[in-house]
Amino acid sequence: MTGIEGGYPSDCELTQGLRQRAMARHQDDERGYVWRSCLAKAQPVVLFLLDVDGVLTDGTITYTKAGDESKSFHTRDGLGLRLVQKAGVEVGLITARTSEAVSRRAQDLGISLVFQGVGKKIAVLEKIMAERHLEKSQIAYMGDDWLDLPLLTRVGFAATVADGALEVKRLVDFVARQAGGRGAVREVCELIIEAKGQTANLLAPYLTAGG
Repeated sequence: MTGIEGGYPSDCELTQGLRQRAMARHQDDERGYVWRSCLAKAQPVVLFLLDVDGVLTDGTITYTKAGDESKSFHTRDGLGLRLVQKAGVEVGLITARTSEAVSRRAQDLGISLVFQGVGKKIAVLEKIMAERHLEKSQIAYMGDDWLDLPLLTRVGFAATVADGALEVKRLVDFVARQAGGRGAVREVCELIIEAKGQTANLLAPYLTAGG
């Protein structure tokens, strides 16, 4: 029995119910038809491959006085990649450039599948598929520019950032609301996690004290 008499809900229960419905409406607005239509393609994914420059970063390359490259990464993307790995999806990086910053970031996130200085990314994809006996439906790829087109057209689930090249945005399954290096990767991680029915399990520890 809820409420104080006649089974009617209390003011607190009414408020909570209204809040939950408002949150649900907000989620529907944020994650509309395109998001829901991508869930079926994202569900079989066991390997999530990403470009780096323009995807995990905003595409800016800064040279230090020593001649090294400096890159910036978003913390929300980092947590998303950790969570999607907990959901059973391996993560890999494929980039045309070579940078110590990328190696360091991959190490921080527990990503061991890292390919740098790659001239033809499609060759790396084909090698991975052959060695791991993976079908294209089991692989997701996120890129932002023409160099990524061969991979984006070969995987089961293709995604890009909000500021990706127009030609890329025209053919992918999912275009993130956020730009590269600004949380776009997190969106794809959350989509894959939801497709696998793991959102509640992964969120639960953060809703408890000390989570």
